[in-house]
Formats: sequence, structure tokens, C-alpha cells
Amino acid sequence: MNNIFDNTETAFAIKSDSDLEKAYFLFKMIKSEPLVRIGSAVTKFALKSNLPVEGLIRSTVFDHFCGGVSEEDCMPIIDRMYTKNVHSVLDFSVEGKEIENQFDFAMEKILQILKFVKEKDALPFAVFKPTGFGRFKLYQKITEKKILTEEEKLEWERVRQRYEKVAKLAFDYDVPLLIDAEESWMQEAVDDLTEGLMMKYNKEKAIVFSTLQLYRWDRLDYLKGLSERAQKNNFKIGMKLVRGAYMEKERERAKENGYADPICKDKAETDKNFNDVLKYMFENIDKMAIFCGTHNEESSYLMMDLIQKSGLEKNDQRLWFGQLYGMSDHISFNLAKEGYNVAKYLPFGPVKDVMPYLIRRAEENTSVAGQTNRELDLIAKEKKRRKL
Repeated sequence: MNNIFDNTETAFAIKSDSDLEKAYFLFKMIKSEPLVRIGSAVTKFALKSNLPVEGLIRSTVFDHFCGGVSEEDCMPIIDRMYTKNVHSVLDFSVEGKEIENQFDFAMEKILQILKFVKEKDALPFAVFKPTGFGRFKLYQKITEKKILTEEEKLEWERVRQRYEKVAKLAFDYDVPLLIDAEESWMQEAVDDLTEGLMMKYNKEKAIVFSTLQLYRWDRLDYLKGLSERAQKNNFKIGMKLVRGAYMEKERERAKENGYADPICKDKAETDKNFNDVLKYMFENIDKMAIFCGTHNEESSYLMMDLIQKSGLEKNDQRLWFGQLYGMSDHISFNLAKEGYNVAKYLPFGPVKDVMPYLIRRAEENTSVAGQTNRELDLIAKEKKRRKL
């Protein structure tokens, strides 16, 4: 298959020279691990102390990785990407709120987003994070099969109702709904809730999507079990595939608590796991839908190859590629130009509230070998091309 990801003219078609310079500077900064660590600490302190740094954050890291502070604020970016056939997934990225009225607020926000995206072709999905709808410790207690107090039972019922309300509106509006995955020690509670919603709303096609973190070695077996239950209960499986975002935390906890490490032993094994799951889903594509969330070129080529060998159309609505906004434009925009379905996760929210997400993005770029260098090399190549 031809190497389509080398085309930087397509990759950065919507970026001005000034945008490229800013991106180059930002990734240069991110490349330095000590700088990221210090910058993260200083930023947290400045925001906590109400120091006037939001303008600086907004003009650098925020604008590169986020769409804006509100849905309307994101529209210029959404429209610009859509001119190149790259769709957006509005991701309300406010984290760390652990009180009931904040969970209700997050739910109302997702309902609002569903109404917002219903009429917009550029916005094919809605998404939410499980801990936006309920307490982490409650998910954990249920995953660990511990007995709930009467108060916790009522609390869990409210969590379940939030999921139900959002899934029903997604079904009514015919908008696929992506439910993110989080740490392994709370994930089973999320999986069970999501499977119940699939059983109810995915009879004709996948509306509710769960997420598989494929740095976990047990996920293919989980998917095979889910597939058997889907066959038995006559529902379709919607699945977002990602490698995962909590590796260090997962390994540390497993070591501290003396249980088997849930993470694949190395990157090669994770890559194989991801690709094996992708192949399995294509073998069962008549009852599945795939949102392939990856910044990995090899996995992207594999999915392109599987589409071709399966005799499916490039723009089959069961098949989507996804990347994060601000990263891997060489994958997103070149795939879109070739006619594949592509969507960028577009985080948004108040600057202060989105900072945990932004810090994680910066740390991830620093820790993933080669990722930042790849971005820098591609930007440098495009800058050189434009000069010539």
C-alpha cells in the first residue's frame, strides 16, 4: 500500500505559516521532560492561586489541543476541518468534579451536545467520560463486587439513570454515543452498564459504543465473550479501540497491591493486541462497528487493508478512524483525502477545568517515544516545502 502519510501539504492544509510556527515551538517545549514537569506544576499552582495565566495558556497549549471554551467557540475549527472532510467529536473535557450536582451538570451538558450535533454533518458522534457521571470510588466498589450501603445503592441508581437518559436521546436522535474507558479497577462496572445499553439500543445498528484499552492483555477475550452475548441477545457491538492512557498508574497499583499486571509486557505486545482485535472485529463486521482511535501508522494501514480485503466501502458508516485534535494531522487529513471516515476528538471547556486533560496530553507526548519527534519532523518538512 502506498505511503499516504508522508504528504505534509495535505496534513497541514488548514494551518497557516503562523500556526505551524506555534505548533513547532510547542512540541519543542513538550520534548523536554523536565520542562513539562516544571510547567505542569507551575500551571497548577498559578491556576489554584488565581494568578492571571489563563491568557497565556489559551494562546499556547490550550489552542493547540482544544477547540474552545464552548460548543459555539469550537465551530470555526469544526467548519475549517470539515472543508477537508475531517469530522469532529465534541469532547467536554472537564475532569475531577466528584459531587452530585456536577454529575448532573455533566449529563445535561452531554444532552445539550447531542441536540447541538444532531443537525450537523461535521459532528457524527457524541462522547462522555464515565467519571463525569459518577464517583470513581463507587465504580470501583461495584467492580470489586463489594456490598453497597443503601445510600450507595441510590447513588448508583442515579448514575445508571444518567447513562440511560443520554443513551435514549442518542438513540432518538440517531447519534452514535462513545463511552470512554478509564482505570481497570473501576472499568467492569462501566462495561456492564454499557453492555446493558447496547442490548437495549443497538438492535438495528451500533448507537452505543464502549471502549477497549488494548494495552490490557485481557481485552480480546472480553470482546469475544461480549460477541457471544451479542449473538445470543441479538444486538450489535459498537467499540472504540485505543491503546490506553493510564499505563504507569496501572503498573504501580498492580505492584503495590500484589496482583498480576493488567498491561501488556511491552509496546510490541500492545501493538499486536490492538491489531488482533481489529482483525477479529473485521471477521465479525456484520454485527460490529469500529471507531479506530489510533495515532499509529501501522494500525491505520492495517485497517485500510482490512476494509479493502473485506470488500467494504471506504466510507461505510460502521468504520471510523479517530485521532486527537492537535496531533497526527498527517494521519487524519490524508485518510480523509482518500475518502475514509475520520473524526478528530475536539476537547473543550473552561481553560481552568480543562487543564488536567492538557497536562496529560503534554506528559503523554513526552513519554511516548518518538511521538513528539514525529510531529516536529513533519512540521519541519512542511515549513521547508512552503519555503521552496
